[in-house]
Amino acid sequence: MATSAEKSGATSQNFLRQFRDKKTRKFREISASSFMDVWNHYDSDGNGYIEGSELDQFLYELVTSVNTQDVGPEVVSQAALKEAKASILSAFDENKDGKIDIAELAQLLPMEENFLLLFRREHPLESSVEFMKTWRKYDEDHSGYIEADELKHFLKDLLKSFERTVSEEQLITYADTMLQLFDRNKDGKLQLSEMAKLLPVKENFLQRPIFKGAKQLTAEDISRVFNLYDRDGNKSIEDEELHGFLKDLMELVQEDYDADDIEEFKDILLRECDINHDGRIDKDELSMVLVSFAKASQGPEGEEGGEEAAAKDGAVKE
Repeated sequence: MATSAEKSGATSQNFLRQFRDKKTRKFREISASSFMDVWNHYDSDGNGYIEGSELDQFLYELVTSVNTQDVGPEVVSQAALKEAKASILSAFDENKDGKIDIAELAQLLPMEENFLLLFRREHPLESSVEFMKTWRKYDEDHSGYIEADELKHFLKDLLKSFERTVSEEQLITYADTMLQLFDRNKDGKLQLSEMAKLLPVKENFLQRPIFKGAKQLTAEDISRVFNLYDRDGNKSIEDEELHGFLKDLMELVQEDYDADDIEEFKDILLRECDINHDGRIDKDELSMVLVSFAKASQGPEGEEGGEEAAAKDGAVKE
């Protein structure tokens, strides 16, 4: 029996075929604006991923677009499609989540070279602390958002780091395209969580295994995390260090967040855990936060290993 992607592919025009050379059947270089069209076509629910039936449809059309006209499902077997899907995900699904994000699609298709550089992930930011420093630099008006002109400055500097320069017109096109690709709530600017998709960090320290299902955190665990965020070694987590820590915490509980959410979270954290009221978090105060987090991560209340069980065990073990 044909899959839904095969049925759809057999009855509707193949969207990717327009980007292949009519003679060689190879993909032509895809421009920034055309890439946005491809993304919007296949990310039909607008959730920032090509997944499920969207992914099946994309892969079916990717494979069959080499044909000069639409063909029936019998031309490509389910076994061949399954094999193609496994090969493509193995090669391009960098985080192994079984779906394709914007940056992964950019690597998969033959993109305009300078535009493709904007998605390179060989040298991601080390941590959310560095992310917050970058955010502060380009949020020039301190509005809590990266707006079109600020995004253009960021992209210009990013290309300069690759020793590339583009025309002002091309830079405007890139900024407009990136804004439309990553601005999920369509307010014409990038909030923190949207910019985090464009500028990923190497690691969210709070997603390390020691925090997942841990009923107890040792003093060594606490020290290790504290040192990861205390980048200047002054024995406190403050300014961009604190905002980076809050960003990592926020990402564990919700996908969309902005600068106001971080500030609200900061106010709550300092009110509850900043014992000496100095506006910073020291190691003892961080211990309170991490123990609470470890308890909450145990699972639903009432289950063994859930919050109630964690509360029984959840002191820091010295």
